[in-house]
Amino acid sequence: MVLLDQAKRTLENNLIQKTVTPPLILGIETSCDDTAAAVVVGSALQSSVVSSQHIHAEYGGVVPELASRDHQRLIVPVVQQALADANLHPSDLDAVAVTYGPGLAGALLVGLSFAKAYAFGLDIPLVGVNHLEGHIYSVFIEENPPAFPFLCLVVSGGHTQLVLVEEGFRHQTMGTTRDDAAGEAFDKVGKLLGLGYPGGPAIDRLAKDGDPTFRDFPRTRLGYDFSFSGIKTSVLYYLNAIPDDERAAFLETHLADVCASFQQAIVDVLISAMREALRETGVRHLAIVGGVSANSALRAAAQQLATDENIHLHIPSPRFSVDNAAMIAVTAHHKFVAGHTSPLTLTVQPSLSL
Repeated sequence: MVLLDQAKRTLENNLIQKTVTPPLILGIETSCDDTAAAVVVGSALQSSVVSSQHIHAEYGGVVPELASRDHQRLIVPVVQQALADANLHPSDLDAVAVTYGPGLAGALLVGLSFAKAYAFGLDIPLVGVNHLEGHIYSVFIEENPPAFPFLCLVVSGGHTQLVLVEEGFRHQTMGTTRDDAAGEAFDKVGKLLGLGYPGGPAIDRLAKDGDPTFRDFPRTRLGYDFSFSGIKTSVLYYLNAIPDDERAAFLETHLADVCASFQQAIVDVLISAMREALRETGVRHLAIVGGVSANSALRAAAQQLATDENIHLHIPSPRFSVDNAAMIAVTAHHKFVAGHTSPLTLTVQPSLSL
């Protein structure tokens, strides 16, 4: 009887300890062309490893089959490095988190298949994470996260959405893009200007020396919905109107001006939507996440917006703005402590919405 009571107390203590100890979670992200893994203890980041694929620059965009093959090659060493950087053994983990959509089907399959096998082998829970939720909750990686509810602009190569974020993973999508995402427009215009792929960082760099009032490109917004295809097409028509024998000399002189003018049009559209939404909702916290949130002009304009509207602005560091596994692991932490886990029958959803 004494031994039975001791065993019972030991079990209860272990359960209590498991409850109060912050969970150790491995996060995996393979939705596009970055193979990433990260470890969090609670919401505190312990390690973050990202292996980017540079081969796609040769093709002017991501080639899905090449991305999948590189994920297969890199997933094991990237996960091993993340655990080593955190000074952890796989047996220390409490859960494995992974992106299951949206993204490229083959790329997602690599990450999800690995994560399911890893969780099964360790006999620990699997936590599936929506890539868009990962971006939204990337503002919880660093200090001073926003208070709920907050307004969030998700702006990247594949997505542009304006979302009202409430506690409990409740999201109200106020606006989305009708055609091209903002980051997609940056990359396509970059290609038109001969800047290679990805075009966004190159445009941002050149625009710093340009005149944003040089050319008045259109600003299109349909309520809270966005449309960036027209801006891209306007740049195309503008360049095509320059005689072939004069275009090279024109761009040699005015490339920075064209970049600055195009970038300003994109930024103006995004800022105007956020300003209107802030006033309508009355929230006091604004987050801007996704790859385009690293754009210097958008960051400066957002800071001015925050000052004008007297609200708190939250933008992740550039390394957490682009695709990474830290945001997946931190999002999974919030899900895990709320009791949300996923079955091993979870499948990829390339067109998953928020």
